[in-house]
Order: sequence, then C-alpha cells, then structure tokens
Amino acid sequence: MTMTDTDIESRVVATLERLGIEHEVIRIDPDFADTAEFCEKYGYTLKGSGNTIIVASKRGAKKFCACIVQGSARLDVNKTVKRLMGVSRASFASADETKELTGMMIGGVTAFALPDDLPVYADEKLLSQESIILGSGSRSSKIQIAPQDIAKIPGAQFIDGLSM
Repeated sequence: MTMTDTDIESRVVATLERLGIEHEVIRIDPDFADTAEFCEKYGYTLKGSGNTIIVASKRGAKKFCACIVQGSARLDVNKTVKRLMGVSRASFASADETKELTGMMIGGVTAFALPDDLPVYADEKLLSQESIILGSGSRSSKIQIAPQDIAKIPGAQFIDGLSM
C-alpha cells in the first residue's frame, strides 16, 4: 500500500503530539522541498534548517541510522557516523532504501515516525538555533520545532562532530 502525503504527514504529526513536541506545520510547494531551494523561496536560513539523512553500512549485515545536520553542514559519514554505527564502511542510503525503511519521500524525510529500532543521531550544532525546520515525511510541508525536542525521540542522541 502506498501512503499519500496526507497519510505520511498525519503519522509524523501524531508522533510529534504523542512525544509532547510543540510544532508548526508549514505548507510548501513540493517543487521547493529540497533544503536549499526551500530556504531561498521561503526566506529561511540553511543554519535554521535540518536535513535528516539515512545512512547505510556497506559491508556485512546491513545497518542503518538517521542523522540530522544543519542544512549548511556536511554529515561526517567517514569518521563520526561509521564509529557510531560500528561499521568499517558507510554511505548515504539509496533513495529506494530510504523510502522502504522510512515510508517517507526523498526531500521530506524526518526523524519523527521512524522505525523504533533505527538509531537517531543529531548534530549538537542544531542546539545553537532557537528553532529548526525539518521535513514532514512528504514534500508538501515542513515542520518547525525547538531543536532540543529532538531528544524526546526515544534513543535519540546529540553528537558533537556529527557534521563538518
């Protein structure tokens, strides 16, 4: 069964509410869902936006994790993420792996409503912002939250040096 934008967004909002996270849903044109284009079109900063990236191991049994970094930063896959995952090689998960694992659309992936066993790592640099914009699960909206609320995701960890 294919989930619609509304189904995905409803699942994410239900998770935010269950976790007691204050949030604002921002409706957007799906053509501007990618972070840089979103920021340019709607007047937000890259530092105030977060990208949720699914990372996959490349050797042995497949392992995945979700990493949240500022839109202005690059995820340190080759050092920090590999160490956190306990693997020798890792890279961004493919679009197909990401969609299958999360049920979310590329350009809209968020750390909320992910599988319970998926580790979530957030860059400590996010905490320097009053609020951050994240994906909502679809390309039709974004969510705005206080970055410290990421810690309400069961098992989520803020990591120093997650980005470069």
